[in-house]
Amino acid sequence: MRPTGPLHLGHLVGALQNWAELQNEFECFYFVADWHALTSDYASTSELTSYAYDNVADWIAAGLDPDRSTLFVQSMVPEHAELCLLLSMIVPTPWLERVPTYKEQIEQLSEKDLSTIGFLGYPLLQAADIIIYDAGFVPVGEDQVPHLELTREVVRRFHNFYGEVFVEPQPLLTHFPRLPGIDNRKMSKSYGNAINLSDDAATVKQKVKQMYTDPKRVRADVPGTVDGNPVFIYHDAFNPDTAEVDDLKARYRQGKVGDVEVKDKLARALNARLEPMRARRADVLARPERLREILGEGSAKAQRLARETMARVRDAMKIAYR
Repeated sequence: MRPTGPLHLGHLVGALQNWAELQNEFECFYFVADWHALTSDYASTSELTSYAYDNVADWIAAGLDPDRSTLFVQSMVPEHAELCLLLSMIVPTPWLERVPTYKEQIEQLSEKDLSTIGFLGYPLLQAADIIIYDAGFVPVGEDQVPHLELTREVVRRFHNFYGEVFVEPQPLLTHFPRLPGIDNRKMSKSYGNAINLSDDAATVKQKVKQMYTDPKRVRADVPGTVDGNPVFIYHDAFNPDTAEVDDLKARYRQGKVGDVEVKDKLARALNARLEPMRARRADVLARPERLREILGEGSAKAQRLARETMARVRDAMKIAYR
C-alpha cells in the first residue's frame, strides 16, 4: 500500500481482510510502497514516513501477523530500484503507456504534474516489486489484472534475452465489495468522505449520520430504495446480523423505518467491528520502537531474498564482476 494518508474502511474490505486470510495458506510479503507514493505525491513528502508507520499499525490491527508474514518498507530494499532500472533497459515505452490506469490517473489527477519518468515507469517498478521475491501469486481484483499481465510480459521478454531467472506470477483473483464514500462518490481522502480505521466511536457515529441515503425519501413513511443505497451497502459489508439487515431492508422498502434507526444500527455494527482493531492499533502505536523493529527486521529479510535474486539477474545479464 502507498502511504498517502490514513487507511479507511475501503482498504479493510478491499485488501486487509484478504491479506490476513492469505497468511493461513501462503508465505506472504506486504510492503509500504513509499517509492510508489512519490510517483504522484513527490511534491509533498513531509508526512510520508508518519503515514507509513500509521498504516502498518492498521495492518497489524486488522490481523496481519509479523511472525507469519514479512512486513517491510520498499525504500529499505534498494534492490527494487536496481531491478526496475535493469528492466527499463529492455521494456518498450509503449508497453507502459498502454497500461489502463496511466491515462486515467493523468486525467483524474489533473492538478498534479504527472509528466515524469517515475510516473510513466511505475508499472515497471511494480513488476520489480513482484518478481524480485519469486512471487507465485499476487492478490488482485479484476481491474488490476492488466497490471499483472504487464509483469508477466516483462518476465517473458527478459527470459527471451537472458534465459529463465524469474517466476511468472499468477493472479489470485479476489472479490470484494466496492464501498462508496459517505456522500455516495468514490471514497477518497481528497473528498473527505471516508470512515477511517483510526476514527473513534463518536466520529464513526457522526459520519454515519451524514451518510447519503435515498434522496427521494423525504419522510420515514415513504418507501425507499435499498439497492445502491450506501447505508445498506455498508450494512451488507459490516453488519454480521443478517436477520437484522433483512428486516431493515424490508421495512425501508415499505416506508416503515426511518433513516435514524437504520444509521444507528449501522454505526453500532461498525463500532463493534472496529473496537478490537482500535485496541490493537493503540497497543502497536504505544510501542513505536517495536513498530520500527518489525519493519527493520522485515526489510532485512526481504533484502536478503532480493539480493539472491539480483545475483541471478546479474549473472544472466553477464554484468556480474568478480
